[in-house]
Amino acid sequence: MVTRTNSGRPLVTIAIPTYNRAATFLAPCLESALHQTYRNIEVIVSDNGSTDATPALIQHYRDPRLRYFRQTANIVPNDNFNFCLREAHGDYFLLLLDDELIDPDFVESCLYAAGFRADVGLIRSGVRTINRKGTLITEAFNGAGGSSLADFYLAWFAGKTAVYLCNTLFHRSALVSAGGFASRHNLFQDVMAQVKVASQMPRIDVADVKATTRQHGGQYTHAATVRAWCEDALDLLDLMCWTVPAEHRTVRKRGLRFFATIGYSRANAIRSPIARLKAYADVYRLFGCRYAPPARLLLRGTAAYRSLRQVKRRILHLPAWVD
Repeated sequence: MVTRTNSGRPLVTIAIPTYNRAATFLAPCLESALHQTYRNIEVIVSDNGSTDATPALIQHYRDPRLRYFRQTANIVPNDNFNFCLREAHGDYFLLLLDDELIDPDFVESCLYAAGFRADVGLIRSGVRTINRKGTLITEAFNGAGGSSLADFYLAWFAGKTAVYLCNTLFHRSALVSAGGFASRHNLFQDVMAQVKVASQMPRIDVADVKATTRQHGGQYTHAATVRAWCEDALDLLDLMCWTVPAEHRTVRKRGLRFFATIGYSRANAIRSPIARLKAYADVYRLFGCRYAPPARLLLRGTAAYRSLRQVKRRILHLPAWVD
């Protein structure tokens, strides 16, 4: 077992739940964890019954800080998250999904900002987003430094900070006490965990971008229904408001608009116009009929929408591929 160094600096667990990513993202993800400049780490890989070459890939790594577990059968992804948490020994815990990356100095930067203390609830950095091929999509610095809990929520709603797993170190014991990763549909379970821990212990924010999340079609949450996303979002907002009673009205007002926008965005990805309109209606009802989707979303994919696009192209002399 990896233990604290003689200096007493905290042990950090980096846990990677994985499934059938040996040929794509697992190796760079694992190497980003093992190549940290901060050396007092352990790395857990929990293989969720992969049918590819994941076991063979792991055997290539001889680092004594690496521990490999293989589930005997494929389990619910969130159960694999919590399995990783149960197996962790660290003072701090990072859940790094198998398509994500951390910069070589991610852990060191986070612990340096905390003065290498082991009593901080959350340590968070900025985050970049890349696509399947590794091309940069966005880069978001963490602008929540020094803010109160309510202002942290509002900063997220305003786009001043990004809330992901890959850019967040959790105090392991506090995360365990909070029940690990859990929400009604296990869609906002990561943010639920952050809210619970941040409401009980101090939070430290690193402004610099030190972690990378990836957007691609293989993420399992893409199959979730829009209704499920909205229900998880509303549960999360209730929890946020409960943790900041003095500011709950402001948090709820801005949170409703923020999460409704997310709901409409997910509904917008549905190809069938009829199914998409039904999803828009679900979002509208779930958010108390407060926020209607933009008209352009309602029309997308219909004959009227296609006609308007043709008129736009003719007026502006645009090529056919321009939306």
